[in-house]
Amino acid sequence: MKTHLAALALSLVALMSSAAPPTDDSIRTLFAVMKVDSMVNGMYAAIEPAMRQGMAQATDGKEPTARQKAILDRHARRMGELIRTELSWVKMEPMQIRIYRESFDQAEIDGLIQFYRSPVGQSFVSKMPVVTQKAMAEMQVYMQQVMPKMQAAMQEMTAEVKSMK
Repeated sequence: MKTHLAALALSLVALMSSAAPPTDDSIRTLFAVMKVDSMVNGMYAAIEPAMRQGMAQATDGKEPTARQKAILDRHARRMGELIRTELSWVKMEPMQIRIYRESFDQAEIDGLIQFYRSPVGQSFVSKMPVVTQKAMAEMQVYMQQVMPKMQAAMQEMTAEVKSMK
């Protein structure tokens, strides 16, 4: 009997000490103070130039003809529309709420809200779009250096696999 009571007491302590899951409203408040909607818009601003540069590489670095330029422009607009539609905050928010709910407890969400409402938190929020754009620009340059190495490794692997036949 004492063992059962001890087990019951331990179970109750464990339940009482477990952190409360965050509410969807508190997560939405966090997203509001983080200005997630403007971060998403900043993401679009960073993605579109990278996408256009990638599409321009389809002409192997040569100046595209007027017809090629029209095709590239049309597809860039189409891709931009797809990105804005499929990655819109309206579509992404339910998934993000679920992820935050599974990843944080209410105390952590409350702490994050407090941080993002602070002057340092708001400074962080205001600078992140620029930081993201700079990081993406730097990564484009870096990946141009890495891609030939990756392609060479892939070609080597393909040649090795073919030679085994």
